[in-house]
Amino acid sequence: MTLLRRTLRTNARSALRADSLIRTALLAQLSSPGGEVWLVSAWISDVDMVDNADGSFDYLLGEDPPLQCRLSDLLLMLAKSGTAVRVVTQDAPANVIFLERLALGRDPHADLEVFLDQDLHEKSLVGPGWMFDGSMNFTRNGLARNKEQISYTLDEPAAAQAVVDYQHEWTASGV
Repeated sequence: MTLLRRTLRTNARSALRADSLIRTALLAQLSSPGGEVWLVSAWISDVDMVDNADGSFDYLLGEDPPLQCRLSDLLLMLAKSGTAVRVVTQDAPANVIFLERLALGRDPHADLEVFLDQDLHEKSLVGPGWMFDGSMNFTRNGLARNKEQISYTLDEPAAAQAVVDYQHEWTASGV
């Protein structure tokens, strides 16, 4: 099995940005839902992820596709489409808008859980067979401005182990 691991070092002056890779991974997950997606980050902003003004993503974004899709919108769509979505973050003022939008858009039939952990410092996004991890929080500055290191890995066993670890840490402990 060939494993793919790419490390990006981003900053405001570089053309390298993590948001395009993250957008691609979430849209790919939306096209083939299932499994679990875990977003683990102490700080999360409801960043714009998909510009659909030209309708390029209508086929993925549903019957009434939005012109702009934020991170919360994508996670809600994933949860409604059959992917279990787990978000772990801190109960901090910077996260309020993101968490409120998740709560407001929540569908009673969607599999979405939010865990608040004040000791959290880890930063990752994990799905079936893929994962992002590194220094970057999921904020506007983290995605587009700060000097960050983030790795993207296609490795089914490593992603599955991360999910098991997260399940043990948060769902078993009842945070």
